Amino acid sequence: MHLAEMADLARQDAADGVEQQIVAALVDVDGRVLLLRRCAGDSRGGEWEFPGGKVDPGEDLNTALHREVREETGLRITGIADYLGSFDYTTASGRFNRQHTWSVRVEPVGEVRLTEHDAHTWVAKADEVPLSPDLAAILEKHLGPVL
Repeated sequence: MHLAEMADLARQDAADGVEQQIVAALVDVDGRVLLLRRCAGDSRGGEWEFPGGKVDPGEDLNTALHREVREETGLRITGIADYLGSFDYTTASGRFNRQHTWSVRVEPVGEVRLTEHDAHTWVAKADEVPLSPDLAAILEKHLGPVL
């Protein structure tokens, strides 16, 4: 996805009244996808998710995606392979969020360094850990349906 297309997504989000943009990265290494588990004390504690997070004020989607993956895992994105779509949700406080997810390539994976999560895992099937329906749909789209 080109930067201009990412800017188009941001403009559409603004037009749709999205209050907080979220970026997420599907990191696939040899057919296994990286998932992170939120700490028990956090909002949505114990849930599994893709690396990613909030887009800061004034930040573009591309910059936020690279920053969030680096901050949460220590991995460096080397390229964006594909845009996997978006989904909307409302937080417990009533904030309207939209999460955009991309499939990314990263530098060779040595060690995943967690800074905001309590665990990580690599999965080859969408049903290996419990996921929200939205994340499961993205993972199934990427890996293929659970049989």
